[in-house]
Amino acid sequence: MARGIEIREAHFPGRAPIEAYGNGGFRFADMSHRGSILCLPSGIYGWDVEEDAALTLARFEKVMAETREIEFLLVGTGMEIRPLPAELKAALRAAEVSSDPMSTGAAVRTYNVMLAESRAVAAALIAV
Repeated sequence: MARGIEIREAHFPGRAPIEAYGNGGFRFADMSHRGSILCLPSGIYGWDVEEDAALTLARFEKVMAETREIEFLLVGTGMEIRPLPAELKAALRAAEVSSDPMSTGAAVRTYNVMLAESRAVAAALIAV
């Protein structure tokens, strides 16, 4: 019995520095991904968020599930820096996670440095 192509949620099981970004995606671990990504302790996931999307707490559900292993969350908000909504900041603060919104480029660079220092860092990166 022939099987069709199985479409799975994008996921890289591990931590890896971001090698490149731009043109609507990211390169890491010798792979490329079109669209936004979440870089979490459990791996790198595709994230269905575009630059003009509201940064609701619901969009950060996967991040909130791993807050025990995260001290810093870098949020790459695209080309422009956008503040995080009060509800999201409060939820992160309650979980003892420091959050910092910045342009996606700055977030990628900061994430790579903190990852190299073995810090408890995660990143939510909106594709540019």
